[in-house]
Parts: sequence; structure tokens; C-alpha cells
Amino acid sequence: MSTTYTVSVTRDGKWWMVAVPELDALTQARRLGDVDTAARELVALETGTALDEVSIDVHVELAAGDGDLTARVADIRARRDRLEAEEAKVRADTAAFARELAAAQVPVRDIGTLLGVTFQRVSQLVNT
Repeated sequence: MSTTYTVSVTRDGKWWMVAVPELDALTQARRLGDVDTAARELVALETGTALDEVSIDVHVELAAGDGDLTARVADIRARRDRLEAEEAKVRADTAAFARELAAAQVPVRDIGTLLGVTFQRVSQLVNT
């Protein structure tokens, strides 16, 4: 059974300080994108665990008192995912409606006016 280690990340000058409180261990990374690897390597080294078996839970703070940014990041990513899903649905609905209008002999320029897109875009939508 693997243990998940909590990793606390704070900014210190040009470095991200990567702390693993359960192990009382600290390392650093130049870029936030390097934190995961640095933390997993630290845990593997300190515990003798194989790197691919190390599980971490990263929490990022910018400064003391700012709080954990993890929840805010998760919220933004979840909202972005919902937005992308809605955009995909709107694109599909727009294309389907454009095809319906074209089948009803509505001119592509008029379909474009109705949908708020160019007639060239309408041609693309009805021919896909």
C-alpha cells in the first residue's frame, strides 16, 4: 500500500521551496513545473521507495498567509473544462442548425446573419 505525501510549495526568491512535512525534508525547484519531479525524487530518496510508486499531493502558497492556492487552481480548471464542454456543444448545435436551415433552402448569407457568423463559415458548417 502506497502512502501519499503532502508537499508544501512556497516561493523564495527565484526558487520554489518544496517541503515534505511528513519526512521533515526540503528541496527546491526553479520552475513550478519541476516541483512534481523534485518532490517525488525527494520522497523516493528519503523513503527508499521506487520513484514510480511515490504519490504526492501538492499544495502551493505564494506567501505566508495567502493560503493554499490548490483549491483556486482546481476551481479555475474545472470551470475551464465546463466552458470547453459548453463551447463544443454550442459548435455542434450551431452546425446542426445551419444544416437544418440549409436543407430548408435558406441562403447561406441569411444563415450567417441568423447565426452571427460569416457565410463562408456557414458553408463550412453545412458541408461537414
